[in-house]
Amino acid sequence: MKILYVITRAGNGGAQTNVLELIRGFQDKFEIILATGEEGFLTESALSLGAKVHILPSLIRSVNPFQDIQALKEILWVIRQHKPDLLHVHSSKAGLLGRLAAKLSNTPSVFTDHGWAFAAELPWYWKLLAVPSEWLAARWCSKIITVSEYDLSLAIQYNIASQDKLARIYLGLPDTVYRANPSKIELVKIVMVARFSPQKNQALLLQALAGIDKPFELIFVGNGPTQSQVESLTRDLGLEKQVKFLGARSDVEQILQDADIFVLSTNWESFGLVLVEAMRANLPVVVSDVGGVGEVIVDGETGFLVPKSDVATMREKLTQLIAKPDLRIRMGQAGRKRYETNFTIKRMLSQTFEVYKTVISK
Repeated sequence: MKILYVITRAGNGGAQTNVLELIRGFQDKFEIILATGEEGFLTESALSLGAKVHILPSLIRSVNPFQDIQALKEILWVIRQHKPDLLHVHSSKAGLLGRLAAKLSNTPSVFTDHGWAFAAELPWYWKLLAVPSEWLAARWCSKIITVSEYDLSLAIQYNIASQDKLARIYLGLPDTVYRANPSKIELVKIVMVARFSPQKNQALLLQALAGIDKPFELIFVGNGPTQSQVESLTRDLGLEKQVKFLGARSDVEQILQDADIFVLSTNWESFGLVLVEAMRANLPVVVSDVGGVGEVIVDGETGFLVPKSDVATMREKLTQLIAKPDLRIRMGQAGRKRYETNFTIKRMLSQTFEVYKTVISK
């Protein structure tokens, strides 16, 4: 049997990692085809696993009616070429066009929502477009997977789909041999792995750390459009000797192994797969309490949930963790156990496979 995965972007991100783990996990069960709008981390990894890959030049993130029609034609061409038994589409643009292509070609389809556009802090006109678009696209597919209860409840609240069409499946990751020992006393290492964008709000973390007089080193992993602004703020706050910018890296597991605290000072998040990476590595987590992150992190047990944009509380929780290695160790161990119970790759693949069987057998 054949599965065609369609996603808009191929860069290193949570949705792309999810698609890659699905390809890796199902490569022995299905013939895998991937279609995406660009070359990148995902296409390179998929090719190395033996998947067939198609680049769809017109599949772009922004709304462009002419290119969107072309992208729809490109997806339909891939469907005609391979005749997949199932389409599994990811991200808003690919999710909309992919489900329409599935409907037009009479191919069963599943959509994974990695964050509803109407839930994010986007302009009101985006939300006006997103709700009716998602409502319509939901009629073109057999099942919608949400990555959190938060997103599932939003789908019901906005009448996107009925409960029986929705399935909540937490994202999962394979295990790793890299484990942190977050017990440093002299120089505590804090890591944030995220794209530099307004959503991730690295500036908040810098502002919180600027008020802490205990020794620490902050490591930013990632790149993006706001990086130069964050670098400028680092200099303005006098933190340039304590902050490192590593750029996009492929050795995140090793970087986390050498860390003591993980932080995600995000403005919005549906799930936050990077939080699972941190817990898997044995790290305590400090994260903004937004979206579905409270389903990943247990406040006071595996880390701390901080009110969104709250510099003072972020500073308070980081000060606690920097000063108390025993607390870091205890929370890191609790996070590791939570990963093993709730966020393994085996659990995610098993639940996803059940969805596939249901859809294909209809």
